[in-house]
Amino acid sequence: MFSGARILAPMTESSESTAADSPTPFRVLFLCTGNSARSILAEALLDELGGGRFLGYSAGSHPTGRVNPLAIATLGELDIDVDAESKSWDAFTGPDAPALDLVVTVCDNAAGESCPVFLGTPPKLHWGHPDPAAVEGTDAEKLAAFRFVRDALAEQIRALVALGPEVLRTAAGVELARVLGGVEGAE
Repeated sequence: MFSGARILAPMTESSESTAADSPTPFRVLFLCTGNSARSILAEALLDELGGGRFLGYSAGSHPTGRVNPLAIATLGELDIDVDAESKSWDAFTGPDAPALDLVVTVCDNAAGESCPVFLGTPPKLHWGHPDPAAVEGTDAEKLAAFRFVRDALAEQIRALVALGPEVLRTAAGVELARVLGGVEGAE
């Protein structure tokens, strides 16, 4: 397992120095089916680790209407406050939707569905993770599943942030981000 302290280690000085080069945050939409666990975790982690250079969003193809309390609890273990709601990916289509730079599916179901057309047709990637909300067992086993997915997503997001918005706005950068889907710990 990963250490929470390592996951939220401060950005390096060289990473922070590029913030002035990219005044518009790099906007990433994380998608999964229910928008109750994995995509919520990813959104909050990107906002925390992105140092203002990144802005995370999350949505689902069939949102549950509520955020899983274990997602909130495992983020709270890292002192990340979450005020998220489970919402449909339809919120990110249409003329009033925010422009997106990247769309990442974090569950295999959402990756297999036909995504709507997002403003600007951002590149799409897939980082598949098991659904921690589907784990049956003791409370400790369920919590362990959420921690595992949180930590795996944190590793991928740290690598994404390390690439930086400037690189990610290029075709080569998108291909590098696509490789992050294979980070150890992800399925």
